Amino acid sequence: MMRIGQLSLLLAAGALWLASRMTWVTVTSFDGLGQPQTATLTGGKWSTALVPLALMLLAAVLKSTVGPWWQQRLLAVVLGGMSAVMAYLAISQWVIPDVAVRAAGLADVPVANLVGTERHYWGAVVTLIAAVLTLAAAVLFMRAPVKDATDDEKYEAPARRREAARRRTAAGDDMSERMIWDALDEGRDPTKPDTEGR
Repeated sequence: MMRIGQLSLLLAAGALWLASRMTWVTVTSFDGLGQPQTATLTGGKWSTALVPLALMLLAAVLKSTVGPWWQQRLLAVVLGGMSAVMAYLAISQWVIPDVAVRAAGLADVPVANLVGTERHYWGAVVTLIAAVLTLAAAVLFMRAPVKDATDDEKYEAPARRREAARRRTAAGDDMSERMIWDALDEGRDPTKPDTEGR
C-alpha cells in the first residue's frame, strides 16, 4: 500500500513538472508600429507554485520511507492539503472570468497594447490529474497498516532484544522469529512462560 502511494506521488510530481512546461495562456499584443506579437505563458510562469509543489511531492516520497506511524498520518494530512491547492490551481484556469489583465502583466505587455488572450486547458488538466494522484496517495498513507514495533528489533542491541523477548513471553504475547531464536540461543524454551524472578 505504501509503495503504491509512493508511486502515485512520483507520478504526480512528474505531472506537475510537465504542466509547468506546457502553455497555459497565449497573449497577443500590437503596439501600432510593427506586426502583432504573440507571447506564451507556461504553467511555471502562470502558476508559480507548480514546480515547488512537485519538489515537495518528491520530498514526501523520501519522508514516507522513514519515521513512526504518526508522522505517516501527518504526512497524509499534508498531502491532502497539497492536493486541494493543486485542484484550485487547475480549476481556477477554467472559472476565472477574465485572464487578460493578469496575462498582460506576466507577459510584460501594456494593457493598452493587448489585442487578445487565449487559454489553453491541457496544463490545467494535467495539474488536476496530479491533484487526484496526490489525494490517492494521501488516502493510501492514511490507511497503511501501522508498522509493528518488532520490525525495529533487528536494529537493537542483543541484550535489549532478549529483555524484550522475556517481557513478551511473560505477558503471553506472540514472539517474533528473531525473539524465538534469541531465546533458543540462551537455552530457554520459547514456548514456555518465563518464570524467572517470580
